[in-house]
Amino acid sequence: MSIDIDINSGFCFGVTRAITTAESELSKGSLYCLGDIVHNGQEVARLEKLGLQTIDNDDLRTLPSHSRVLLRAHGEPPSTYWIAERRGIEIIDATCPVVRKLQERIRACYELHRTDEALPPQIVIYGKPGHAEVIGLQGQTNNTAIVIESVDQLDRLDFSRPIYLFSQTTKSVEGFKALVEAISSQIINHKSQIALEAHDTICRNVANRVAQLQDFARANDIVFFVGGIKSSNARVLYKNCVEVNPNTIFISSPDEITNHESKIINHISTNPDLKIGICGATSTPLWLMEQCRDRLIDLQASAMPE
Repeated sequence: MSIDIDINSGFCFGVTRAITTAESELSKGSLYCLGDIVHNGQEVARLEKLGLQTIDNDDLRTLPSHSRVLLRAHGEPPSTYWIAERRGIEIIDATCPVVRKLQERIRACYELHRTDEALPPQIVIYGKPGHAEVIGLQGQTNNTAIVIESVDQLDRLDFSRPIYLFSQTTKSVEGFKALVEAISSQIINHKSQIALEAHDTICRNVANRVAQLQDFARANDIVFFVGGIKSSNARVLYKNCVEVNPNTIFISSPDEITNHESKIINHISTNPDLKIGICGATSTPLWLMEQCRDRLIDLQASAMPE
């Protein structure tokens, strides 16, 4: 039996940068993080053991002055910075540079067009409502941006007003293209002369993982996808794996492999060349995938005849 870890899985650049920043700042003293630094419980627990304290927005309003607060890769709305400044809180900004650039583009678009009283513009964000990144993006427009997740929600748009479309950085490229085509069709159907400006702001480092992940899933008989239960990225990428390999199993920790021991042992007994792959989301740490590999190696040893 062979056991391989997908070399393209694991933390994206933005998450790696945020975690490295947290580790560095923890060496200087007490540090809070606004929200889970990454949607992976095991990695959050690891950093909490080092002293990182996770807080929410209500906590931010009651922290003592001079507290140090890390902003995670997802980014924050302007209101977070205002609250911190008023309370004398030091912000350690670990917003992903890709997300930061998108925030600036949306803010610039909002400032440029918000006084167009004749044809008030609509800034539309292709994203998941309530997602941390999307909340930060909406904040750039004073929360006036419309968030839609699929072409089924186009009835929320006014096709008599200009539309400026942006995307959450981790959304699907295919989904964004489908949305642009659907909006364009609706403009034609309404015989409207309004402008549609579509800005593809999807992070290609994340988007390219789908094809890479599916290639990896195809190359293995069984795939263990390691992801946090809070991670929307993990759920999406897991489904991408299942599309090409139905023998893909979602787990959040090595302990969950125990639930599938009998299945794996049966496969080993009938297929000595069994290939098992381990992969994960952009929020899955490499060390966690390595622990899953080690658990499978132990399982393989126990299944070998004496």
